[in-house]
Amino acid sequence: MKIYHNTRCRKSRETLGIIRDSGAEVEIVEYLRDTPTVDELGEIVKKLGISPLDLIRKNESVFKENFKGQDHTDAEWLQIMADNPILIERPIVIKDNKAVIGRPPEKVRELL
Repeated sequence: MKIYHNTRCRKSRETLGIIRDSGAEVEIVEYLRDTPTVDELGEIVKKLGISPLDLIRKNESVFKENFKGQDHTDAEWLQIMADNPILIERPIVIKDNKAVIGRPPEKVRELL
């Protein structure tokens, strides 16, 4: 199991806590320091079953100031997230070929 984690995010910390409490082994990726590549982001959205745009945090100032109201291809949105990892919705938990966004944190139980 892998979690794309932001230590400053309460929902991310709560999700990680649920995983740890379950006894599952987890690889922690602090995605703001170890940003996923465009290819990795593409795999993540496939596992989530969503579009790249659906993985973007639209309330972030970076989005509002630079991308709000713009049309981009899926490939361009993936690149935008790779270039601006703060825009990636969190936390993302992956197990095998399945993934969930831990909002609410209890959603991670689907993978446990």
